[in-house]
Amino acid sequence: MKYKRLGRSGINVSQVCLGSNNFGGTVDRENSEKIVKKAIDLGTNLIDTANTYTDGKSEEIIGNVVRDYRDEIILATKVGFPVREGPNGSGLSRKHILTQFKRSLERLKTDYVDIYYLHCPDPETPLEESLRTMNELLRQGKVLYSACSNFTVWQIAEVNRICEVRGLDRLIAVQPQYNLMHREIERDLLPYCREEQLGVLTYSPLMAGFLTGKYTRDSSAPADSRRARYFEMKKSETNFAILEQIKTLAKTCGLSPFQLAVAWILRNPIVTAPIIGASKPEHIDEICRMPEIKISDETYEKLNEITNR
Repeated sequence: MKYKRLGRSGINVSQVCLGSNNFGGTVDRENSEKIVKKAIDLGTNLIDTANTYTDGKSEEIIGNVVRDYRDEIILATKVGFPVREGPNGSGLSRKHILTQFKRSLERLKTDYVDIYYLHCPDPETPLEESLRTMNELLRQGKVLYSACSNFTVWQIAEVNRICEVRGLDRLIAVQPQYNLMHREIERDLLPYCREEQLGVLTYSPLMAGFLTGKYTRDSSAPADSRRARYFEMKKSETNFAILEQIKTLAKTCGLSPFQLAVAWILRNPIVTAPIIGASKPEHIDEICRMPEIKISDETYEKLNEITNR
């Protein structure tokens, strides 16, 4: 495993982050724990979860394994998505953040979180309230670094402005979607992160499995509801035509479409690490070898040309 500095912080994280949104769901508890254990044994020190993943079971599973390695692991979780219906069941209010943070700590079996994300913007809560609450957790040592996910570049800039004006700790990282089919962040978010020295931990590197090449035009949607929605949204003739070109190029390079898609992300110097999930323990070997796979300038530019829409 190779490591990279997270933004302007002092910590080094593995160049592959283990994702866990299916732990305790489509991936049963036993296999989930085996996946986490194997990833750690192979050098992965960054593990990503959220309070809403599989109704908290993901955090529980990770907590069961990570407690034996806590000092070695950079543990990241999130807050903001709905946990229940009704008032105060979601968002970034002081009440919701502090309530959900306490429950996350209990499930993770730890007394602190390395990276705590604002999972999504909350238009109903003043941003300063959310940031002051996060800063309180930082000052108490319960959170070591704050970050955000699914924020636009102008929203991140506003976060930084408020933090500077109010004397609050600034974000250390962002978590946007990024893959060969979703390159929008190259226009403004990635240049901003480079300028501000923000870590970039990207999710959905394989577009919910689409970029592995395992689906065809006649394939039915995956059983998992989240993946099914995503798959149906992207099941277009244009996308399949692009996928065929990616598969052909991968074969020419002696790589799988999975390897080529991830290697393309890792080639971007602004990206700290892609977040990659696994459904079986044996998948971890290939995932942890990804930082060793290099693609040529010619291949990189060809991929950019194929997917530049």
